[in-house]
Amino acid sequence: MPEPKYRIRALHTAATITVYQAYSPAIGLPTARDGRFPAAWKRDRMTWIKPSFLWMMYRCGWGTKEGQETVLAVEISRDGFEWALRNACLSHYDRAVHPDQAAWKRELRTAPARVQWDPERDLHLRPLSYRSLQLGLSGEAARRYADEWIVSVTDVTSLAHRIHALVREGDRSTAEKLLPAEKLLPAETGYPAGEELLAHLSAA
Repeated sequence: MPEPKYRIRALHTAATITVYQAYSPAIGLPTARDGRFPAAWKRDRMTWIKPSFLWMMYRCGWGTKEGQETVLAVEISRDGFEWALRNACLSHYDRAVHPDQAAWKRELRTAPARVQWDPERDLHLRPLSYRSLQLGLSGEAARRYADEWIVSVTDVTSLAHRIHALVREGDRSTAEKLLPAEKLLPAETGYPAGEELLAHLSAA
């Protein structure tokens, strides 16, 4: 079966889901060490979490972009993640989802979370035909994320660099050299998000 255009693919357990973020070492290293964000992390700003490891690699350049040198795998509760989805709105107007632009703008003003669907990426960070979820958290959602939902935080920067090196080797030689990299990737599978969670966030 073809991959659905809109589906959450993530590393998840019965109780948790893993999302990715990238920060400067000043934020990322103490977060990984302590399992929580330091005082310098601002709860009044929107923060974006990504269930897709490869989309995070595209965004942070495999942990090489300035201010995104530390890549974190943040394991959070599924209850928290699903609360955010239920209370989210799309970050852009979609006539297939919203009755009109005014209705979308009303949602945007009050929703503590926002959803974007961006093209998923392959190992070379090229866009694929289906979409990857980005979830923006602000206000109450950002505070709940930082203070209630986090189960564990792991620094996966070295993993990102190792996979990137293998991809570069594959670019110079043969596709077979990418196979070890594929085995290193997180096992992201379809997240069981039913219509109740996604109907207001996608037209599919």
